Amino acid sequence: MNIKINRETLLKPLSSVSGIVERRHTLPILSNLLLEANSEKMVLTATDLEMQISLAINTAIGGELSTTISAKKLLDICRALPDNTEINMATSDSRVTVKAGKSKFNLQTLPAVDYPVMTKAVGTDTVSISIGQSTLKRLFKQVEFAMAQQDIRYYLNGLLFEVNGNRLNVVGTDGHRLSFTSTELVGNYNKQEIIIPRKTVVELIKLLDDSDDEVTVELSSTQVNFSFGDIKLITKVIDGKFPDYTRVIPVGHQNHFTVDRLTVLLAMQRASILSNEKYRGIRMVLANNSLRLISTNSEQEEAEEELEVNYPGDSLDIGFNVTYLIDVLNNINSTEVIFSFADANSSCLVTFPNDQDYKYVVMPMRI
Repeated sequence: MNIKINRETLLKPLSSVSGIVERRHTLPILSNLLLEANSEKMVLTATDLEMQISLAINTAIGGELSTTISAKKLLDICRALPDNTEINMATSDSRVTVKAGKSKFNLQTLPAVDYPVMTKAVGTDTVSISIGQSTLKRLFKQVEFAMAQQDIRYYLNGLLFEVNGNRLNVVGTDGHRLSFTSTELVGNYNKQEIIIPRKTVVELIKLLDDSDDEVTVELSSTQVNFSFGDIKLITKVIDGKFPDYTRVIPVGHQNHFTVDRLTVLLAMQRASILSNEKYRGIRMVLANNSLRLISTNSEQEEAEEELEVNYPGDSLDIGFNVTYLIDVLNNINSTEVIFSFADANSSCLVTFPNDQDYKYVVMPMRI
């Protein structure tokens, strides 16, 4: 069994699927990719048992192949070969020989039949939606930074993906801040909500492109399938109850001001230099048409930034973790940003004049 393929044709798809392969896994076959080729296409599949990416390369292969091969080694070989090299792959027994020009590599393989392929869940409760790739990528990027990293509340280590009527709502929270975004869908759907694991979200942001090409998303209670271009991604979902985000997003904060995003971002980055390294606290002191950002640390050092803002509201002195505010300002493409407050003990709501569907909430901290 042998095939021929151009290095450039193979390299990008190989990089795309190799991202989820675990380097050190108890099951050796999970370090491998499943490679299946017939005369007109090759399909590469990688899985970590929680998520699986399959990518079809539609090109004349000139043969057939079905084996599993080390993802890292094959990717390293492809990267190291000169541009536009033709790669020949041939299998015999438990080895594959990769030849390109005057280079030759003999690699170990494991049988394709042993590869733990994830299959689509068959159920009646599946909801299927279509959305543009760039829209879905934007929604994920607007909320993924607010996800928890390795919280014992495992349901926070992912994003809520909620289809409800003609809306898709995506929410991330780590218990200290919450990021909510929403978009309108074509059609009306039964309510379905699942939690997509963090690793899947990170991979999807890499794989989705900035085009209007459609993504088909099929949601069931145990898994989600994403199909776009030549890529099919299956992921298990996190089993758990996501917090009720509607209770967290405040309504009716009467003190607010609009400010240039970049100006306030740079001021916060400067003020944060002297904040306490552990707690990252910063005080926002609001008075008539003035915002002061003040930080101090355990060495009694202090930084202060003052900005002129159009603020006629009540005087306020309220503390926040500055990292949470810098995160949202870094991740959103808007010229201006609106900060809204109720009082010194309430959360801060961050919104944007040109995006009615986005809301970011940060809980205050005592400083």
